[in-house]
Amino acid sequence: MTDTEHTENDEDTTETRYDVVVLGAGPVGENVADRTRAAGLSTAVVESELVGGECSYWACMPSKALLRPAIARADARRVPGLRHLVEGPLNAADVLAHRDYEAADWKDDGQVAWLESVGAVFHRGHGKLAGPRRVVVDALDGGRHVLTARHAVVVSTGSRAVLPDLPGLDEVRPWTSREATSARQVPGRLIVVGGGVVAVEMATAWRALGSEVTVLVRGKGLLPRMEPFAGELVAEALTEAGADVRTGTSVTSVTRENGTVVALTDTGDRLEADEILFATGRAPRTDDIGLDTVGLEPGTWLPVDDSLRVTGSDWLYAVGDANHRALLTHQGKYQARIAGAAIAARAAGVPLLESDPWGAHAATADHRAVPQVVFTDPEAASVGLCLAEAEQAGHRVRAVDVEFSSVAGAGLYADGYRGRARMVVDLDREILRGVTFVGPAVGELIHSATIAVAGEVPVDRLWHAVPSFPTISEIWLRLLEAYRG
Repeated sequence: MTDTEHTENDEDTTETRYDVVVLGAGPVGENVADRTRAAGLSTAVVESELVGGECSYWACMPSKALLRPAIARADARRVPGLRHLVEGPLNAADVLAHRDYEAADWKDDGQVAWLESVGAVFHRGHGKLAGPRRVVVDALDGGRHVLTARHAVVVSTGSRAVLPDLPGLDEVRPWTSREATSARQVPGRLIVVGGGVVAVEMATAWRALGSEVTVLVRGKGLLPRMEPFAGELVAEALTEAGADVRTGTSVTSVTRENGTVVALTDTGDRLEADEILFATGRAPRTDDIGLDTVGLEPGTWLPVDDSLRVTGSDWLYAVGDANHRALLTHQGKYQARIAGAAIAARAAGVPLLESDPWGAHAATADHRAVPQVVFTDPEAASVGLCLAEAEQAGHRVRAVDVEFSSVAGAGLYADGYRGRARMVVDLDREILRGVTFVGPAVGELIHSATIAVAGEVPVDRLWHAVPSFPTISEIWLRLLEAYRG
């Protein structure tokens, strides 16, 4: 139950008390609300944009809708008897229309209805902290609501794209991830600045839709947070698809002249394009949520413990991108489930299972078993630590590499199937610290690796997990054979 009190001095201001108040209604905030409501806690959710957040409208869903036709066509071109049927261009209008459908035409009616169906109370407006356990919401309809939380306020406000400090960039009207996933037409020429996930996925999608794509990477290669071979194989494929991938290159200035983007680089090149996408990092959306009223610095990432409670607080939580642990939708939703369970336990006076790192109240996977899929052609998927990270962490490890060409199922899936798999084995404990797959359709393989890493399954037991023949998953057998020698 909630208690509502109208203030005596302002008829447009109401004050309401809830057990939990959630700032941000992206998929992470939605999952917090779902878990706290399931535990019987009254919950309010505040959002100034669209319920469903970045993932639903400007990231995961629209980007994968753009990429799916590109990947399906690439797969079909590698299948005998089929490739001649898919030699022509993609129908861009159909692809963009399907993207619009998957993004719900940027309307959140369905998401709002779901939120309300679990019993959460939705406040549309800008919410900000106004002291401990207190949130002020400036509603879009002009009213003001004061929400107080008996047990917890949860920050799930996500992150935003970061643009470089280049003079006159605002006048250029550059793309960020939002514009790249919601553009209404295919640019004839597109410059992509960056080498991370957004950069390579959008380069893949727009090149497949007909753009002339140039990728400018400041570092040595693509996907720097994965095993080096992942970025190498993706770069090769982008180049073969007709993209121009340039490493060791930084943009020094950008202008827009008569509608054309002109970018100058530190290598002395002058590049022209219709649009330029900067995929150069993220920053927390915590600059205007009142952190200063509770002794925290606005605009910073919020450090948390494994129950997702902000360091030094007994009531403030941060889940998803805001805490900078793992900037992935699925990992944020995992954190939301953990945080919801921890909030409910503390509200009921139940001791947390802090002694169990894999228990209900600890987001241990953030440290040991974070999975990710990059939806390029080929796909790149990983979980846990790469070799360099495992060595830096002090583990005594061995990397085992196998080419997918050694698996019959890969050859059946596609002519000339190219890809590589690596497992990083902890030699002292005989468990897997990390696994990486690169190749067509490997995104559907990565959960098996996630179970092995999160479950700390001994290598000897994995030997008894027999993969079906002839499937691509037989790569597991090849890896284990290579390890045993």
